[in-house]
Amino acid sequence: MKKTSTTLSLIACLFFMTAFNPIKDDIYTVDVERSTIEWSAKKVGGGHTGTVKIADGTLIYTGKALKSGSFQMNMSSITSDNARVTNHLKSDDFFSAEKNPMSKFEITKVTSAGTDRVNITGNLSIKGFTHPVTFQATVKQQKGVLVAVASGIRVDRTKYDIKFRSKTFFGDIGDKAIDDEFELSINLTAKKG
Repeated sequence: MKKTSTTLSLIACLFFMTAFNPIKDDIYTVDVERSTIEWSAKKVGGGHTGTVKIADGTLIYTGKALKSGSFQMNMSSITSDNARVTNHLKSDDFFSAEKNPMSKFEITKVTSAGTDRVNITGNLSIKGFTHPVTFQATVKQQKGVLVAVASGIRVDRTKYDIKFRSKTFFGDIGDKAIDDEFELSINLTAKKG
């Protein structure tokens, strides 16, 4: 009986310590100069790669784990390995950069996937359309710096009203088709404070 009473007292003590001393959230601001987003897209007989700049962002880290966060991408900064393609990507056929200057990713769920690995689900907003995207990332925190890296993030462009040369919408496009999905590789560096 005494052992049960001691155990209950210990549990109650731990509960009150946690309730009155919760683990606080640490806010990390994305360093836009040290962070990168690369994209790649395929088409019949080839493909293109490029980058898009991050405009701003924050990551919330609690205890020893990523909790939430968001970042915006400046769509007028999108580049390609081909100057003509760069200009085309900014047009209404693709990202309509003038009408929709920012795209956004907002984390809605983070679950552990092993040491330094997490599964991230969030809402990706492009051209006023928002859809969930899930991917795995590596997240490391050290000396006031948080680094989050993910690659192979597949995005279906047609969900964001980007249908140019899509086989799904233009079945007779033949060898001019561009894949519906493109891939993102994200490397975020964020500083505490």
